[in-house]
Amino acid sequence: MTEPVTRHRGALRPLYAAGFVTAFGAHSIAAGLGAYTHGQHASLLTLGLLLAVYDGAEVVLKPVFGSLADRVGPRPVLLGGLLAFAVASAAFVVAGNPALVGLARLGQGAAAAAFSPAAGALVARLSPAKRQGRAFGGYGAWKGLGYTLGPVLGGALITLGGFPLLFAVLAGLAVAAASWAAVAVPAVAPLPRARETVAGLVRRLGQGGFLRPTATLAATTGALAVGVGFLPVSGAAAGLGPLATGAAVSVLAVCSSLVQPWAGRARDAGRLRDRTGMALGLAAAAAGLAIAALVPGAGGVLAAAVVVGAGVGLATPLGFAHLAATTPPERLGQTLGAAEVGRELGDAGAPLLVGAVAVAATLDAGLLTLGALLALTAITIALEGRS
Repeated sequence: MTEPVTRHRGALRPLYAAGFVTAFGAHSIAAGLGAYTHGQHASLLTLGLLLAVYDGAEVVLKPVFGSLADRVGPRPVLLGGLLAFAVASAAFVVAGNPALVGLARLGQGAAAAAFSPAAGALVARLSPAKRQGRAFGGYGAWKGLGYTLGPVLGGALITLGGFPLLFAVLAGLAVAAASWAAVAVPAVAPLPRARETVAGLVRRLGQGGFLRPTATLAATTGALAVGVGFLPVSGAAAGLGPLATGAAVSVLAVCSSLVQPWAGRARDAGRLRDRTGMALGLAAAAAGLAIAALVPGAGGVLAAAVVVGAGVGLATPLGFAHLAATTPPERLGQTLGAAEVGRELGDAGAPLLVGAVAVAATLDAGLLTLGALLALTAITIALEGRS
């Protein structure tokens, strides 16, 4: 249902860069916050708040900025969000006060809430209908690269120059992405929109065309978060060192990044239906979590990383492409902003679920519980596809 404005692939690349900025920014800082709070003699509660404030801002503001992108056009919202991200990052450097990291992170999260749904809407609007799977596959791959490189390069930057150097680099990346987008991304006029009541919005977002891909995106994001957070714990329990467990997490992210473009191309070529691919991806992620729980040792951790990463990579671009294909083009920003809230809830909720079950029983039980929920979601999507 989308109406592409241009077929030039060059217009998509700065949008991929914007996806990289938000992923790299979120994970590079998050990976270093544990050492930061330890050095500041802060509590674990403080660490939790610093970790949550970025995602919290995104959950609240993404639907707002998504609707704004529909009203004024996604390009100015994209550029404004990237520049705001740069300002929030640079302000921390200029202030020179380590205690302001939470405020800076809040500003970054609010800015990401603006440019993330705007970038997704532009990917959809600037891509021909027959190439949307590939376009969203590329977008997801670059975000996956940001997730992969964030902890590694972020740690290196913090080691070299502390948090000020990391925030300075993030400011520079955001300015570079904004400059590139200003030159390469064409203006996309807002489309005429019929007035929609709150009840109409609720009905539209309650339909399967929104709920299925949003549930898929929430589930795959949750599986990714659990893999990144808990596979190292499983590896450590099996006697693996930090280098080996870190390598397993990198394997997970790399597999997700590599599979996403392939899944998008298969979808565009008609070899993979959206519902089938989403169900298969969720089933693979569920199987990977089961492997992590049931197969001991380094082999189990590595196999789990590969299978979870492949499942996430298979389902994610299909979820986005399905949303783009079933959403009126004048409502893309609003719809993608709402779907991004689902992703953020999955990102936060899945680790909480696994952690709660692990406290009550064991980590393996927590992984199997989440795997069962993913499998149930996969079965529901597959059966709905036959109805």
